[in-house]
Amino acid sequence: MKKNIIIFGLIAGIVVSVPMLFLTSTDSVDFEKGMLIGYSSMLIAFSLVYVGIKNYRDKYNNGTISFGKAFKIGSIIVLIASTMYVVTWLINFFYFVPDFTEKYAEHMINGLKQNGASVMEIEQKTKEMAEFSTMYKNPFFNAMITYTEILPVGFLVTLISSFILKRKSIAQ
Repeated sequence: MKKNIIIFGLIAGIVVSVPMLFLTSTDSVDFEKGMLIGYSSMLIAFSLVYVGIKNYRDKYNNGTISFGKAFKIGSIIVLIASTMYVVTWLINFFYFVPDFTEKYAEHMINGLKQNGASVMEIEQKTKEMAEFSTMYKNPFFNAMITYTEILPVGFLVTLISSFILKRKSIAQ
């Protein structure tokens, strides 16, 4: 079981981490397109949760698996992939795109201006983004925020996959 989980977790981690590196490697980041591509890559990567659970059920567990066992396998795959994603982001942020939060803040402020926000709203958002940028430079805070991006998607896919793939043994 461990080998199965590690293999699918590592592959999912690579699938979800590589697009992030390409999306942030240019000077002009398209945040909307980046979010769409980012969450799409998460769904593609987490399709390996389904494959990993099914592989374990069919090859190693005689075609049966409980919901709990399936959820445990999927959750560990998600944790491996998510940790790879978070570590990749931390390295990328602190060594290659340390101005990411400033660019994101500028993007958010420009969006408010284009939508006709009041001066007070713009000032409030500017203050919020400055505070967030300061907190985001803390690696622990940065990692926790990054986990909140990916873990809910992974656990949702795990929940659905576990429900679909559960299969009780046939009593004889």
